[in-house]
Amino acid sequence: MKPYSLLLALLLIPALACSTAGIAESLVTSGSVLYQDIFSNPQSGWGELSAASGTAGYLNGAYHIVVNQPQVNLWTHPGMNFSNVHEEVSLMTPSGPLANRMGLICRLKDEKNFYFFVISADGYYGIGKTKDGQTNLLNGDKMQPSDSILTGSQINRIRADCVGNVLMLYVNDTFVTSVKDDDFSSGDVGILAGTFDQPGADVYFDNFLVLKP
Repeated sequence: MKPYSLLLALLLIPALACSTAGIAESLVTSGSVLYQDIFSNPQSGWGELSAASGTAGYLNGAYHIVVNQPQVNLWTHPGMNFSNVHEEVSLMTPSGPLANRMGLICRLKDEKNFYFFVISADGYYGIGKTKDGQTNLLNGDKMQPSDSILTGSQINRIRADCVGNVLMLYVNDTFVTSVKDDDFSSGDVGILAGTFDQPGADVYFDNFLVLKP
C-alpha cells in the first residue's frame, strides 16, 4: 500500500434537501437510531452520478460506486446534520484493485470539509480529514495494516464513532484505532470510495446505520 494521496475529489450531490435531523438527535437516548437506509428505495436521497470519473447509484438493493480514474474519491451523503454519531455500514469489493479506499464520512460541512474513515480490500485502514480542500491522514502518514479487515471480495462491517473531539474506527466489531481532532463538531454523514494509482475501484454499500452514542 502506498502512502495515502488525493489529487482530485468529486462530490455526489444528494437528491433531497438537508433535513433537521440534528434537532431530533438531542431528544433521544443513547443507542437510539438517528438514521438508517438499506438502499432499497432509489428516492431515499443519496443521489446518482454518471461521469468520466465514475458512476454511483442504487443497484440491487445496495448503493454502488465505481471509480474510473486514479487518485479520485467519490462520495455521497443523505443531507443530514448530526454532532455525535455512531455510524456503521457493510461494504464489499466484487472486482477492481484491492488497493482501494472505501468507508464512512462524518461531520461533513461541505465538499471541502469533513472527516473520513476508510479501509482497503488488501487490509489497510485510515482515519483522515479534508479541511479547506486539503486532505491528510490523522493516524499517520500512510494507511496501516489490520488483521481485522477481511480482504478480497469479503464483506466488512465498519463503524465510525465521532464523539466530541474523538474519532474511533472499528472493523468487524473490533476496535482498530482512534485519533483526536477539534476542527469539525457537526455535519452530515456519508459513504466514500476511492482509488490510488490504479483505477477501477468497485464498492457496494449496504445497511447504513447511524446511532446516538
